[in-house]
Amino acid sequence: MAERDAITDPWGARTPYGPGDSWPVRVDSHLADGVRAEDVDRWVPSAAVLHSNGDGLEIAVKDGRIVGVRGQADDRVNHGRLDPKDLYGWQAGASPDRLTTPLVCEGGRLVEATWDEAMRRVVTRSRELLDEQGPSALGFYTSGQLFAEEYYTLAAIAHGALGTNHVDGNTRLCTATAAAALKTSFGCDGQPASYTDVDHADVIALFGHNVAETQSVLWTRMLDRLAGPKPPALVCVDPRTTAVARAATVHLAPLPGTNVALMNGLLHEIIRNDQVDHAYVEKHTVGYDDLVQQVADATPERVADICGVPPEQIREAARLLGGAERLLSTVLQGFYQSHQATAAAVQVNNLNLVRGMLGKPGAGVLQMNGQPTAENTRECGADGDLTGFRNWANDDHVAELARLWNLDPMQIPHYAPPTHLMQMLRYAENGTIRFLWVSATNPAVSLPELARVRSILEQDRLFLVVQDAFRTETTEFADVVFPAAIWGEKIGTFTNVDRTVHLSEKAVEPPGAAKSDLDIFLDYARRMDFRDRDGEPFPAWHDAESAFEAWKKASAGRPCDYSGLTYDKLRAKNGIQWPCTAEQPDGTERLYVDGKFFADPDYCESYGRDLITGAPTEPDEYRSMNPDGKAMIRPAEYLSPHEMPDEERPFALITGRTLYHFHTRTKTARAPELQRAEPEVWVEMSERDAKECDLEDGDLARITTARGAVQAKVRLREIRDGVLFLPFHYGYWDTEATSERAANELTPTDWDPASKQPIFKTAAAAIARVEEDR
Repeated sequence: MAERDAITDPWGARTPYGPGDSWPVRVDSHLADGVRAEDVDRWVPSAAVLHSNGDGLEIAVKDGRIVGVRGQADDRVNHGRLDPKDLYGWQAGASPDRLTTPLVCEGGRLVEATWDEAMRRVVTRSRELLDEQGPSALGFYTSGQLFAEEYYTLAAIAHGALGTNHVDGNTRLCTATAAAALKTSFGCDGQPASYTDVDHADVIALFGHNVAETQSVLWTRMLDRLAGPKPPALVCVDPRTTAVARAATVHLAPLPGTNVALMNGLLHEIIRNDQVDHAYVEKHTVGYDDLVQQVADATPERVADICGVPPEQIREAARLLGGAERLLSTVLQGFYQSHQATAAAVQVNNLNLVRGMLGKPGAGVLQMNGQPTAENTRECGADGDLTGFRNWANDDHVAELARLWNLDPMQIPHYAPPTHLMQMLRYAENGTIRFLWVSATNPAVSLPELARVRSILEQDRLFLVVQDAFRTETTEFADVVFPAAIWGEKIGTFTNVDRTVHLSEKAVEPPGAAKSDLDIFLDYARRMDFRDRDGEPFPAWHDAESAFEAWKKASAGRPCDYSGLTYDKLRAKNGIQWPCTAEQPDGTERLYVDGKFFADPDYCESYGRDLITGAPTEPDEYRSMNPDGKAMIRPAEYLSPHEMPDEERPFALITGRTLYHFHTRTKTARAPELQRAEPEVWVEMSERDAKECDLEDGDLARITTARGAVQAKVRLREIRDGVLFLPFHYGYWDTEATSERAANELTPTDWDPASKQPIFKTAAAAIARVEEDR
């Protein structure tokens, strides 16, 4: 069991291995000062919740307190390794500023209250608004950090019991495009590939995916392949020269907002060189001819003029991608948070489809997630999707869910596509939504154009409920605050990006009167006296395991089928990939191994959207286009970003995640090692740009856009000229500053037309030195 300083050595020692070999085990651990492994009273199974990788781990408990963690050696995801946030982040749970009792707003201040008083206010306001305006007055905004049982319960309450269409998760900010891209290409959400494909691939292509910082354990797996015999080639697409870029065989650094043009150039070269698997394309796909026509003019020279990437680099990358025998492609925020997010991500799917690279070892696509339980938000229906990857536009699917819930189908809103978050904000802004329940997220820091977000949340006419473990920038606008239990203080399941389901056991009691999110939702349901068609209490379940059993029934027969799983089975072997059924009791490593997709018109989760306008595809149109349920190759033309650099604001601003912090730092900033590693916001820029702006490394600079300003210390880094990078984690709860610190002061209210994911990558910005600093 290895203890290391994961701040200075985030990826640890190499354990090289070759193609087709099993990744060697290396167990990482960190215990509180003075605690030895033999001192630990018990080790409690769980998995990581401060990133999206899903690393299996055990929680060390001594004297009723969490005192550390160690990786699970036999877990299929991490083989014992842990991320820096895993190793240190657990300390946040014992922070003395945890919320321990409900709070209610009195005279403009939050004061302590009993659960009865706090919940009475929420129930009373809910009923008033249902009487006055109906369910459309109520909205719910949740997280990518709860458990499946909690998401399923929230979806049942919001969609089923209340009948509101206004439900979304903060996964809208990080994985909405993953879901949209998978639906567009394969008819349904669900990752085709598996992490084990890293063990077999001869080319790994990372599109806007800084895996070294966002999923550092997966990066160690890639590093170990690179250190072993017959290493894979890496293709990296990122405007920053990250650790991934430095290890890459080819690094393409396009201008922000030009990913579709670049992908069209790569596909042009692969088609021109006839590196297409024509037999696969003919048998398993539709739309190939449209792609050929779309990219016919996307020559490397023409694309280079748009992207700022040399034509020879485009050709070299295409040569690797086109010559791969086992191509694994991964995608994340560099593609997802742009104005053509879905169009760009779909072109990656197109790449693997035309190469016939799906469903076999080393070949596949991972449209990555940004948060640990984002997959569950989507599959359970807490992001607006219909539970179990059902299709909102298919009446049979709605009726099936109504039977499961024993409700009238008309009670489940399906008159229009579910309301995405950005639209919910607009409804709250104009007074249509008058009740907003926020769980386990911090929109007052994480959403774009914060000045506008704050103005919405502080409205007197909006009744704001927040449940969280800490007071945050968002709780300060709340009418009622519920104290929530967090990881290690409750039981439940969650699923990572490669469909691996873990059971996280309860290790310790939550502090004070804090309750699990599941108990809070069920308490609300009982006090609202929701009933099914037989007059029985709804939801029918009463605890985590009964909620899981209900969720299994809802998932049965759908792509995300959990029917072969039980808590006891996960206790015997934690980490099993869905679908897991009676026919596939050990789970399913890869989807689409037989070239059959979840795209049949009667089965698919979505009929798709136009990649340019976002308009939903009509059912008859889909049925005509894809009657046999094949994979869909969907081309897209390149469009310029909505906000281009100009003379006044000559830089393209991108924001993003970093290695030591998660989300808005509510947990990671309370872990001393992580906080010391990166205590303050910074801005990255190239040395040449800094010189032209009379800036030096360490200078305090002011970055401005049309929305606002942020002050940050300059870091000179290898980043393409004309681009600024700001981490998005920093808000105001741990500083005396009240403005000009959060990156989202600068970002626009704008989103991708298909996925509705906000744009965090293409704001036009200026930068100047703060004179007082010198």
